Amino acid sequence: MIPSPFQAGILLAAIGLPAATQEEPTEVPDVRMIVIAHRGASGYLPEHTIPAYAVAHGMGADYIEPDLVLTSDGHFICLHDIHLEATTNVEEVFPDRAREDGRWYAADFTVEEIGRLEAAERLDGRFPKGVGRFRVPTFAEMIELVQGMNQSSGRNVGIYPELKAPAWHREEGLPMEEALLDVLDRYGYREPGARVFVQSFEPESLKRLRALGSDLPQVLLMAEVEQYQRFLSPEGIAGIADFADGIGPAKTMIRRQRDLVVWAREAGLLVHPYTFRADQVPSPYTTVIEEIRSHLFVFGVNGVFTDHPDLARGAIDWY
Repeated sequence: MIPSPFQAGILLAAIGLPAATQEEPTEVPDVRMIVIAHRGASGYLPEHTIPAYAVAHGMGADYIEPDLVLTSDGHFICLHDIHLEATTNVEEVFPDRAREDGRWYAADFTVEEIGRLEAAERLDGRFPKGVGRFRVPTFAEMIELVQGMNQSSGRNVGIYPELKAPAWHREEGLPMEEALLDVLDRYGYREPGARVFVQSFEPESLKRLRALGSDLPQVLLMAEVEQYQRFLSPEGIAGIADFADGIGPAKTMIRRQRDLVVWAREAGLLVHPYTFRADQVPSPYTTVIEEIRSHLFVFGVNGVFTDHPDLARGAIDWY
């Protein structure tokens, strides 16, 4: 439900937003607002691990996001980067496998070798580093967890996979798009209404998926860098509708250009900004709940990527 200007005034007062944000709400279609667990419940457990995905499911996420890269033998694994050293102990287990640039690439390892690694927390101040034992899951394992928990809980949580660096993978001889559709089809994600969004920062990858015959929902991710400036107009956003069903902009882009949501609405696109974190709250907000409520109920986005799905769930259900 979209608040009226009167309701928005009451809401803003209840939220306690600073005067600078107390504006007329952006009108958007009456669609359900969703919580997307960014890399799982990554504010509480190491990102892209089975426990982080399970906790996100239990915290009420509507969708859970796995970032995907490919191993040398063509298996999708859940990892935020094409490199391994930031979130695993690859340097200890395979000290001689770095490339000339000093980086360890997932594409240089088999899925069996990835299975020997331990995953660890990336950010300071979160789950203690060196505590517990976590591993890097395959995409298939992640899907099976979500579908299993859906069955045992009676919920219908979706998946929101991101293809990481598909052009780079293609240059490495590991094209991602057809392989992704094969996995999704195997697990029953076939129709446009399936509980899945496929996302990428690369328009050409989403276009390739369409050319392969996919009608699954797709989202173009956008960052505040030069290559996405061409989309920041009514015409640019409308062009995205040729190959995607939504946009996933950095949240700063929405605060900087409120018309982005309006243009997306006019093009029939959903808006799912990233990333809302309880331990990284920007001015003028004092809590991530204030920030989430502002973006959902005032700016009019359709869902949020968050490291803290329980807080986002509460922010939505509170209204």
